[in-house]
Amino acid sequence: MLELLSQTPAAWVVLVGAVGLLVGSFLNVVIHRLPVMLDRQWREQCRELQAQPHAELPAAKPYNLVVPRSACPACHAPITVWQNIPLLSWLWLKGKCANCKAPIRARYPLVELLCALLSAVAAWRFGFGWTAVASMGITWALIALTAIDLDTQLLPDAITLPLLWAGLLASLAVGSAAGAGGASLPVSPADAITGAAAGYLCLWSVYHLFRLCTGKEGMGYGDFKLLAALGAWMGWRMLLPIILAAALSGSVVGIALIVGGRHKRGVPMPFGPFLAAAGWLAMMWGPQWVSAYLGLYGRG
Repeated sequence: MLELLSQTPAAWVVLVGAVGLLVGSFLNVVIHRLPVMLDRQWREQCRELQAQPHAELPAAKPYNLVVPRSACPACHAPITVWQNIPLLSWLWLKGKCANCKAPIRARYPLVELLCALLSAVAAWRFGFGWTAVASMGITWALIALTAIDLDTQLLPDAITLPLLWAGLLASLAVGSAAGAGGASLPVSPADAITGAAAGYLCLWSVYHLFRLCTGKEGMGYGDFKLLAALGAWMGWRMLLPIILAAALSGSVVGIALIVGGRHKRGVPMPFGPFLAAAGWLAMMWGPQWVSAYLGLYGRG
């Protein structure tokens, strides 16, 4: 089976796209439940701090990525297996709950479709092998972080920190063979460590400089950790293209939303989605873009 996939690129891409659909369905659960889990955890910690010593707190009902079973948010009817088939169930139900006919957000099938498409593109770009597997894991993490940041302006440590450590460990696993064949990841241990440290310190410095000059907080610590994770996977050389692309696209989108009346001036806008998009593009084609740019000046 593995030999067939390695010799048949089309089959590899199709298989990865199908897996991406299934993963996208799980990512919808992560996107919805992880912020709720964090909120409950923080509330529980506050309750413990406010309670008297040795006071017994009532046990909370289990709530995680597995329990309770998925249900309609309007009527709370359990979602059956046949109603949870990625993309197809939403189309078959015409975007409505099978029980109460309440509309189901179009974001759910969009996340599944986006996950399938980006996973397939990663499989096509890197071919059969561990580099493609790593790129898919990064892709899935970035999709989840993007959606969560858009909803809550949070970039949970539960995703950013494992992504960071995975990049550092991957660099140790491949060692001096990193980047062979023109692949953009993983990088060497030295580049990964430097990239992680420089990524964090870069936005950390911008954050404190902005706060010093304006008295306001321009971004959150989750942005620092996300850029550090991208630096761990792609090295310090990709940090400047990622930051420039994220800042440029964020500025264009922000201005367009303000002009169009869909975002008020002075209201914070999440930066994580732009970092994630720029990081994904850098992962896919960053080294080629940098080489082409340097080639214009005779440095390629």
